[in-house]
Amino acid sequence: MRSRTTRTRTTGSRTRRALGALGAAVLLGTGLAAPAAQAATGSTGRLTDLVNPFIGTENEGNTYPGAAVPFGMVQFSPDTGHNTGYDYSENHIRGFSTVHLSGVGCGLGGDLPVLPTTGDITSTDYAKYAAEFSHDDEKASPGYYKVGLKTGIEAELSATKRTGVQRYTFPDTDKANVLINAGQSLHKTVRTKVEILDNRTVRTAITGSGFCQDTKQYTVYTITRFDRPFTASGTWKGDTVTAGSKTSEADADRNGAYVRFDTAKDRTVEATTAISYVDAKGAALNLRTEGGRSFDKVRGAAQAAWEDRLDDVRVQGGSDTRRRTFYSSLYRSFLAPNIGSDADGRYTGWDQKIHHTAAYGGSTYYQNWSLWDTYRTQAQLLSLLAPRESRDMALSVIQIDKDSGWLPKWGYGTVETNIMTGDPVTPFLTNAYEQGLLKGHEEDAYRALKKNADGVPPADSAPVGREANKEYLADGFAPYIKDRAHVKPGDSDYDHGASATLEYALADAMLGRMAGKLGHEDDARRYAQRAQNYRKIYDSSTGFFRARDAAGNFTGPADPAQSEGFHEGTSWQYQWLVPQDLPGMVGLIGGTDAANQRLDSFFAYDQLLADPAKTAREVWVNGPYDYYNADKYNPQNEPDLIAPYTYLSTGQPWKTTDVVHAALTLFTDEPTGMTGNDDLGTMSAWNVLSSIGIFPVQPGTDTWGLSTPVFERVDLTLDRRYYPKGRLTVRAPGTSDTDRYVQSARVGGAAYGKTYLTTADLRGTSELSFTVGPRPSSWGTGADAAPPVVK
Repeated sequence: MRSRTTRTRTTGSRTRRALGALGAAVLLGTGLAAPAAQAATGSTGRLTDLVNPFIGTENEGNTYPGAAVPFGMVQFSPDTGHNTGYDYSENHIRGFSTVHLSGVGCGLGGDLPVLPTTGDITSTDYAKYAAEFSHDDEKASPGYYKVGLKTGIEAELSATKRTGVQRYTFPDTDKANVLINAGQSLHKTVRTKVEILDNRTVRTAITGSGFCQDTKQYTVYTITRFDRPFTASGTWKGDTVTAGSKTSEADADRNGAYVRFDTAKDRTVEATTAISYVDAKGAALNLRTEGGRSFDKVRGAAQAAWEDRLDDVRVQGGSDTRRRTFYSSLYRSFLAPNIGSDADGRYTGWDQKIHHTAAYGGSTYYQNWSLWDTYRTQAQLLSLLAPRESRDMALSVIQIDKDSGWLPKWGYGTVETNIMTGDPVTPFLTNAYEQGLLKGHEEDAYRALKKNADGVPPADSAPVGREANKEYLADGFAPYIKDRAHVKPGDSDYDHGASATLEYALADAMLGRMAGKLGHEDDARRYAQRAQNYRKIYDSSTGFFRARDAAGNFTGPADPAQSEGFHEGTSWQYQWLVPQDLPGMVGLIGGTDAANQRLDSFFAYDQLLADPAKTAREVWVNGPYDYYNADKYNPQNEPDLIAPYTYLSTGQPWKTTDVVHAALTLFTDEPTGMTGNDDLGTMSAWNVLSSIGIFPVQPGTDTWGLSTPVFERVDLTLDRRYYPKGRLTVRAPGTSDTDRYVQSARVGGAAYGKTYLTTADLRGTSELSFTVGPRPSSWGTGADAAPPVVK
């Protein structure tokens, strides 16, 4: 076991397991005394004890409380009837299904809900046979879920990378059933097949479609192996139950199997379900590779995997609630993207053909890409804390282009959904490039990005790409065409022409920077010029960005709070989405003083100073899906995630701390403690990075903005292949709700006056320290202190 300061991660193997607080402090070389280490952990000394998987399961956070391992293919979790799976306010469980995505806004996944029951099979609809439960009989922790059903059955769930493991404790009965429901899920089930292979094994194939709208179809294959023979079995199709039947197939209808046990002498039943997006052979291989262990061993391994992952970030100081919300957010940040390749390296590409990771030098293929969300926060957090996995993720995205012809926008499983707008894949991949994750594949990535940035996918392909690119390239803006008929399923950039223009321009800036570094000078100049297209939708008569119609006329209400053509937001909220050129944007609206006045109004700054938590809850937030008709900051949605850091560029960095710390109060350790949809870890990553005090203020580059940490000390263990020092300690002694203003900063012991660091800076130091106090200071206000224009 290596010391904390010299440990190197190896692909597919994590060498350290959970240790007690004193043992961790001594063996891992953190330099922490035992009491300080204990302060960062739960009562047992485990960081997993600080994680509450129920956070975000109420008020449309849309998280799930069930069992998964980091980036696992399987997320074994209960479904209660909410369209995305689990809602804490509901009290019936329809089944425990194998696939969930954390924080999505539309129904997706929920494949193969299984439920233990007793007695005769009288219903095949999981909305009717759902079992009542109470939260008093429910428990969850990373890699483990347990619930006592009112039927007298206890259910426990755990997981490996590609399997879900279940244990049911039944009452004494000769009719202990497990219902295996292939025909109902959280999305549209198109076609299903169920096969009872022998007296321990059930196999299914489930073809589904849909995420907010219909999409191309995908298929997930499952195989479930029980730890002992069942005494009876059968299938159902629609309302008809057929005892003894071994197979059943259905198109868009209820379809499933039941298996029965006698629990008079042995009340427990264990089973392992493996899944594959390739074929039945892949599911069987995944079962052989990862199955065969007892429930308790799987649960212990899952907890150890999470302990090892969370232990890369050790915090000191802060309240118990703050530590719990922090580690719960860190946990959710590692739930996606998800493994898509089987144990043998095979995966289904977006051309619906079978490929192998060896073809592109990756070790694992990943899927599930909520890029419009994650390119702003989560991608950067993973590049810092999980660079090896992040490299495989980036290579997977490049491979999607090679397999299907185009890069993704919002990919689920093996298909494109086209949800959201703009060009999010560009800052995602340029971030990977800037973090050094694309070595050996830089030109492959660049060619794919250039094609994506300069063209539009053909009509016979699933992706929409930069749908409004023809007009954007000709006129400098994406037109807003209200009620335009959708050519392909998903969202249309024409429905949101103004925000699409800003997103395209941001992406152009990041691609131009990459082009220049790779020596493509003509492209670099062209993209840099296009990065200024945000100016094309600036309306000097209102002082705000505004949508243009196909003829180039400004359209929609002139009031920026009532503006049209912005996706999930208003002109007020999108005006700060110019991270590539904040000085230019500030100049447009009248200079630094005018920008600060507008920012103060946007954040309700005077009210914030008087009562930060109340301002956050009563002025900023008006409901989880209330995106429009507002002139205030919306901390629960992606367009505004960078906005608090704008003050770093307007000479008032202390206000960034004020706003960020107020927004952090929205994260609590209750089921309602998520601020809006988590969107595959996006909001959670915002919490983690903002709490540490470093934030990606220019997504797609290597720039990290600085603000006051909420913890007195944070120790990050980093991968030496990417961060030679192997660690980074962030110190802010005495930081608190009152003493929250940076008085001075030091990097590696040297005084530091800028409001940002680069990735190269992080690699060159092992310590970032802040001196804090009760009042704002002149720190970070120098002429060269602000993050630079992207070039």
